[in-house]
Amino acid sequence: MRDFSAIQNETYDLIVIGGGVNGAAAARDAAMRGLKTILIEKNDFASGSSSWSTRLVHGGLRYLEYFEFPLVRESLRERELLLRNAPHLVKPLMLTVPVYGERSRPYWKIWAGMILYDIFSYDKTVPLHRMLQKQAFEQLFRALDTDQLKGGAQYYDAQAEYAERLCLENIFDARAHGATVLNYVEVTSLGREGERLSQLECRDRLTDTPFTLNSLDQTVIVNTAGPWVDRVLAQGQPQAISKTRKIGGTKGSHILVDRFAGMPDTALYVEAKTDGRPFFILPFLGKVLIGTTDLPFTGDLDCLKADNAEIDYLLTETNHIITTANLTRADVKFTYSGVRPLPYAEGKKPSELTRSHILYDHQSEGVQNLVSLIGGKLTTYRHVGEELVDWAFKRLNRTAPPCPTLKTALPGCILPTDARIKAAVNHYRHWVSAETVLHLFTLYGAQAGEVLALLESDPDLAAPIVPALPDIRAQIVYAVRAELAHTFLDITRRRTTIAIQADYGFPALPALRETLQRYCGWDDERCDRNTAEYTAYMHRNCVPDYARVETSAAVVQPV
Repeated sequence: MRDFSAIQNETYDLIVIGGGVNGAAAARDAAMRGLKTILIEKNDFASGSSSWSTRLVHGGLRYLEYFEFPLVRESLRERELLLRNAPHLVKPLMLTVPVYGERSRPYWKIWAGMILYDIFSYDKTVPLHRMLQKQAFEQLFRALDTDQLKGGAQYYDAQAEYAERLCLENIFDARAHGATVLNYVEVTSLGREGERLSQLECRDRLTDTPFTLNSLDQTVIVNTAGPWVDRVLAQGQPQAISKTRKIGGTKGSHILVDRFAGMPDTALYVEAKTDGRPFFILPFLGKVLIGTTDLPFTGDLDCLKADNAEIDYLLTETNHIITTANLTRADVKFTYSGVRPLPYAEGKKPSELTRSHILYDHQSEGVQNLVSLIGGKLTTYRHVGEELVDWAFKRLNRTAPPCPTLKTALPGCILPTDARIKAAVNHYRHWVSAETVLHLFTLYGAQAGEVLALLESDPDLAAPIVPALPDIRAQIVYAVRAELAHTFLDITRRRTTIAIQADYGFPALPALRETLQRYCGWDDERCDRNTAEYTAYMHRNCVPDYARVETSAAVVQPV
């Protein structure tokens, strides 16, 4: 149980509102630099935009076209830092760019972009780009569309397949350094006295318990709520904060399909044949991730779904590029949508909105102790956190110590060659397969040993959650006991990726129920409620509108 009486009697230096990857980075950095920090998230950590990205850690090749050179350099530097500080979660990824005639950027322009990309990533450890003439490209990629083909390019960025874990490791490291981190806590009111926010009224959504953070005379607040930034600001009492719109987010949707005929081993960065929009076709968890769209969005942020038109667009354009794909709606195994928290700009197209982040200091509105983050992306999250904490120290009139996150690895940091992995494979071979051990070290990094240690006291926890995946029941127990998971969805969607990989996670529900009742004290009422909420969420946000789910059989079937 969380002690809210103690929490509301504490005096904090920094309050972070929003537990996505940027808020997590700010909390971690602040705690490591000695600030008394509390982070508040209204849902689960990483449950918003951080969970719905394309999962690329990249410099933003197309940002060069809009002359956002500082953003490209910042992104490429941060990509390199993540490859070094989180090698278990962030791994090099080669991308191939086919170049076509009138429907594509010219060959020379792609070549020039590749040269600039290499220049801006002068400190990288991944290989340089290479250009492919038409004949060589056709030999390597025989299933790709050859209509107006001029050749192609190949270059390296990086991928974070488990993007949620990247956020979570920042959360847990912030906690390890003394920060208070609360999921399922919502800010319900912002009180103001003079030029400062003086009070935050909050509500624990798990127990419906209200509490208040008072005495904010020496406290600064950072609003990292992503697409919900304006909603947080709207909680201000009358005249507390300007209601001027800050976020003009765009919706991005993805679909997941099984590997198909003609899908190359490399990732593809392509331009749609019908409208020239760039999108990705990526290897992902043994399947193929396709996305994303880029549409203006003004709807309900809590009810996001890839609509039928978006799904059809991604299927059609993939079939145009990979001529042997022949994908249909029946091939879609999972969908997800998110909103990019981009700055609001009247009359601009989504592609014209800057991808650079903005620290909106509310001092311009007469509030001295509040800043809101507008924008931000997965790749640059660490640097965003650093900037927010630097701002906090400045507003607290304190000298900021050097930023520690530049050189401090995430707690799970481990290389595939580490002797601990081989030792764990040998030690636990009587309980689980080598595949499962390697999977756990990929997911949890150096902390996989804590999950495996649960088998010592109860070997039954070595049982799989679903037969087709390497995840085991010990992960369910670990998620609740050590990783602040409170719901079925927390476990299948963010502590693991079972929801994405196994029929929206429905086959995992019996194992979740049995394990949580046996080891974590959950009763029938709590499990029934979680089952209902989980099913409703998947129908509302992930299962395509054209499909129906037979939850009793845990099978997704097209209508």
